[in-house]
Amino acid sequence: MQVTNNVKEGDHIIIFLNKRKNWLVKAEQGKSFHTHRGLLNFDSIIGLEYGSSISTSLGERMWILKPTMYDIILKSRRLTQIVYPKDLGTIAAWTGLSPGKIVVESGTGSGALTIFAANLVRPTGHVYSFEIRPEFIKIAEKNIALSGLQDTITLKLTDAKEGLGITGADIALIDVGDPWTLVQPMWNALKGGGIVAAISPTMNQVEKLSNELLDCNFVDTETLEIILRNIEARSGKTRPAMRMIGHTAYLTFARKALKTDKD
Repeated sequence: MQVTNNVKEGDHIIIFLNKRKNWLVKAEQGKSFHTHRGLLNFDSIIGLEYGSSISTSLGERMWILKPTMYDIILKSRRLTQIVYPKDLGTIAAWTGLSPGKIVVESGTGSGALTIFAANLVRPTGHVYSFEIRPEFIKIAEKNIALSGLQDTITLKLTDAKEGLGITGADIALIDVGDPWTLVQPMWNALKGGGIVAAISPTMNQVEKLSNELLDCNFVDTETLEIILRNIEARSGKTRPAMRMIGHTAYLTFARKALKTDKD
């Protein structure tokens, strides 16, 4: 089956002016999009091939691009800090997020990590995400609908500390303020050798978490901090950017070891 590469009615698209000025919008017939550089009619955009350029009412040239998960995550609605792409990539590599994996998550938040994981485990895997705050669930539901991954994600408005009701999971994700309280519930949910990944803003959280991981029979524990620096590439003037994304979170990983009679 041939898949078209043209904008369809109802598609979410990126209208790109430059790196700092770009918008994620829905292409709807009969409507228009207003920017400081002029107006664009969606009727003129629907049917164009992705990658095409179009001029605004003020003669400004913009490009029509297909959004990636990176775009959706960064532009999603949120009430809390999202997990940044630089950290998401490391989480995927360390845990082995891939098609068919079963993932449990505590701390849905805006759903950024949930969406990222679901996009990697589909079509045969699934993400079960637990959140105790209904206002966060509402935001996450809207962001998940934008990603189109509703069938791969199950949201649960309940406290994961009381138990997940799931066993045999491949990967556990923790993004809460007291991650150490989720270690035992996640151990119970994981299969032998399953991997837990926790996101912590402070070292105090990491210390308590690491101690609890050891006490609950996790092994191969490792904590990382990822620093990102962009490069400004220009002919004869290439150099590191003056600004960079430094600390966002500490990432802690560990593997579930099965207990013996001596444990």
